[in-house]
Amino acid sequence: MEHLSHSEQETEQLGEQVARRLPRGTVIAYTGELGMGKTAFTRGLARGLGCRGRVTSPTFTIVNEYEGDIPLFHFDLYRLGSSDELFDIGWEDYLARGGVCAVEWSERAEDAFDGSTVRIDFRRSAQHDGWRVITITGVDGL
Repeated sequence: MEHLSHSEQETEQLGEQVARRLPRGTVIAYTGELGMGKTAFTRGLARGLGCRGRVTSPTFTIVNEYEGDIPLFHFDLYRLGSSDELFDIGWEDYLARGGVCAVEWSERAEDAFDGSTVRIDFRRSAQHDGWRVITITGVDGL
């Protein structure tokens, strides 16, 4: 389903709504250019999963972990060259922990994801430069 976000706050709210529909063990693959709202969405996702603390982009750490009712593992694969590198940092261990894995720049490790992966694409709206079109597939009711 396609959603139009008019602000960073709306993007966060959508993330929170999505979180309430996710079971443990969900993998979310994000696509979208820099500055499209992926980290803002993840802040809302964290809030919806009951995670506390400041959510930041894991660009330099590759993964940030947030404890909550359901743990959140926020990955940024921008600096990785392949899915092999994702597996080298313990991808399967994160999956086994039963939290939600949210993955920015997922196209860099596409073969690490299966058919159950939730897909979220972020792009600039043609109507207004500050608006975002967020397309979600794999979550019922959204």
